[in-house]
Amino acid sequence: MGKKLSKERYESELLSLQTELVKLQQWVVAEGLKVVVVFEGRDAAGKGGAIKRITEKLNPRVCRIAALPAPSEREKSQWYFQRYVAHLPAAGEMVLFDRSWYNRAGVERVMGFCSDEEHEEFLRACPEFERMLIRSGIILLKYWFSVSDEEQEKRFSERLSNPLKRWKFSKMDLQSRARWVEYSKAKDEMFAYTDTKHSPWWVVEADNKKRARLNCIRHLLSQIPYQQVKHEKIELPEIDKSGYVRAPMHEQSFVPDYY
Repeated sequence: MGKKLSKERYESELLSLQTELVKLQQWVVAEGLKVVVVFEGRDAAGKGGAIKRITEKLNPRVCRIAALPAPSEREKSQWYFQRYVAHLPAAGEMVLFDRSWYNRAGVERVMGFCSDEEHEEFLRACPEFERMLIRSGIILLKYWFSVSDEEQEKRFSERLSNPLKRWKFSKMDLQSRARWVEYSKAKDEMFAYTDTKHSPWWVVEADNKKRARLNCIRHLLSQIPYQQVKHEKIELPEIDKSGYVRAPMHEQSFVPDYY
């Protein structure tokens, strides 16, 4: 686990990394890059927290999150990857997938939401699908957040007792605990097929949330060569208020000043 990370150091390191993420964002726009980052892992492993810190200071028009709900009946009849393709980035965009097409190798496999044939076809097709993305010019990064069963239990218990986090707990979380071994086997099989040289999985040790966030962000920055974009100097113009008369303030509705 290592020495405990102080709040002061964590916040300082995070701000420094977020500053670099802003530079990366500007480089992505300037160079017309297309970036996809996949976040997978155990329930309560901290994927959402890492994504939140990555996007916190970024422009949502440039860096957006794709967190797809369960597929509709129509989507179930489509080519499996089809609904994910619709969320891929155009030039100058980054997309962070909070869970992704790997649902088929995880929850769908374990819970029986897909057939054995569909699962086998996914494992065969996925590496080819990712090769297609990379050949098209997309920068693809895949992160697996790994958390111990003891830490997961602790986080689930906190979700159940904390009203601010209760919404995070679902019936699927119960199944993820009850089927821990099945999920482990599914993950191992998924890695055997999809942890490839052209698109490797990067495992984030996530029992310590703060360290996991910092390590993930630093690694992400190291995987995409970027430079600071130079901006031309801009001077704000003076405001010419001549000829303008402000409407009476008493005619407007104001939010009560409670604080």
